[in-house]
Amino acid sequence: TAMNGTAIENFVCVIYNVSFMNCTWHVGRTAQGDTQYFLYWKSLRMEDFMECQNYIKDNRGRHTGCRFQNVTIENKVAYFLVNASRSGQTIQKLILSVCIPDYIFAEKLTPPLNVTVNCTGVSYGCEIQWQRPRTSHVERDNCFKYEIDVENV
Repeated sequence: TAMNGTAIENFVCVIYNVSFMNCTWHVGRTAQGDTQYFLYWKSLRMEDFMECQNYIKDNRGRHTGCRFQNVTIENKVAYFLVNASRSGQTIQKLILSVCIPDYIFAEKLTPPLNVTVNCTGVSYGCEIQWQRPRTSHVERDNCFKYEIDVENV
């Protein structure tokens, strides 16, 4: 049975460097000091949830986040399972289904790849080409806007 106020709050995940994901949360408002949290995640193609292997802990040793590696999100959907337990017994189960982009998800993109600059002369200017950055989720219709800052050296 679930106990009110023990569920995590402010759950947020950030993907960075293409395949790394940090998820953080706040301990439930009425959770007792020995309440511990366990985070699991899966994508659409994964059969089973994978438990966090690298927890972030607060000064009481409670799990308040996780660092995941080798993350790939298919079709913009990920699933998270959070177990809250006390004295080894589960007191709260929470399953989150997340669509990307979503309020709990963000991705810090890498810079564009293979940037080339070809200047043909002062009057003609320069041609700049690049490849779009890699992302953690498999999708072809991403729309990127770029800002070019030209400095005279």
